[in-house]
Amino acid sequence: MHPFASYILRSYYKATGWNEDNLYANITRSSNAILDFTVPRGLHLSVSKSPNSLFKTTYSMNAMPSLNGSIGYIFTSCELDIKSSGNARFKDMLERFRVYDQPRRPEPKEEEFFNGERVDKRDYLLYGRFYLPTGRLDALYSTQVAVRGGNASNLIFNLQHDVGKWCTEYTWSADDGVPAVDASSAEQEKVRSPGMKRVDEEDPIEGGLKGRVSAGAEVYFSAKERSAGISTGFRFTTFPDATPPSFQAPGSASSPLGAKGPPSQPPTTITALFNPMLGHISSAYSARVSRDLSMSSRFDFNVYSYESEWTLGTEWWMRSSDESEDPSANPRASSPKGEIRGVVKARASTKNDVSLMWEGRIRNMLVSLGVVSDFSSRTKPIKAIGLELSYFSSDQ
Repeated sequence: MHPFASYILRSYYKATGWNEDNLYANITRSSNAILDFTVPRGLHLSVSKSPNSLFKTTYSMNAMPSLNGSIGYIFTSCELDIKSSGNARFKDMLERFRVYDQPRRPEPKEEEFFNGERVDKRDYLLYGRFYLPTGRLDALYSTQVAVRGGNASNLIFNLQHDVGKWCTEYTWSADDGVPAVDASSAEQEKVRSPGMKRVDEEDPIEGGLKGRVSAGAEVYFSAKERSAGISTGFRFTTFPDATPPSFQAPGSASSPLGAKGPPSQPPTTITALFNPMLGHISSAYSARVSRDLSMSSRFDFNVYSYESEWTLGTEWWMRSSDESEDPSANPRASSPKGEIRGVVKARASTKNDVSLMWEGRIRNMLVSLGVVSDFSSRTKPIKAIGLELSYFSSDQ
């Protein structure tokens, strides 16, 4: 479940038209949502409030295994339409498998003039969180250029330049006064445009996946460790309007390329990462196999140590089966998809780690319940178990 501050930040990115998925760090975002979900540890409580569209407050407490908490404040220059935990769109509150749309160039704000002088300003977000009893302070200022403090002795300067088709990111990290530099870029392009054909091109064979390819790279240097490295990544995704034929209505306007009838390909994402310095190779395949079921598998291998790991995960959406016979009486209940009641995620790997988590909504509260087990340990088969409760309200 996204913390309230993360929910606000994502809403801010959406309101300002920022391409969050265009960053190299998010190139494996779709598979990570299924294979790397975070299971809560112990008992975690969170209460947040939005007294108006610009200012938000959030309070959290960990009751188990140790007692600690935090207080956070958020202010944005632009108004955000923030819902309460009881009526917020459930899918916006957690990481999930998605086929993201092609990134577009962020649109700047319209220029405003007063007496011949430009008076409009850039949108920005201010966020601060104070942790008790450690006394740690986290801060964030974002106006397409972010400054984040991880702890009292760490400062990160992050600059992102996004033009839609490609994105470049520069990061400077001062860890105990020692800098490190990181740069990354990503480019996305369509594999084939509809209706276009080369003179020497043969007719395509039906049944192949149609989509776009993204490529990115990361170069970093650490003065503290006196080391450098490079990482490259590739991603193939089907067009975002591709929907499994198991529930796509014939003749729907969402059919890709304007074709009649259900599309012939499920939403799919294929990624590959390679770090030549560390010898690490990772490849993942993720797809939505039905309306409410998505599956993903990933294989990690190191060419130097020959260590490998295979991970398999699944994401199943739970919906209510209530359907109204009279659509005018309750249009929402008559929806063929039903109302989402929760999601179950499961993950297993060759390292004998098995994780299971349920996330849902009970009345006006968001709930996460999960467990992590290790079948190779006879003395401690349950590694962790946790419950997270989140409630936030809005006076808008």
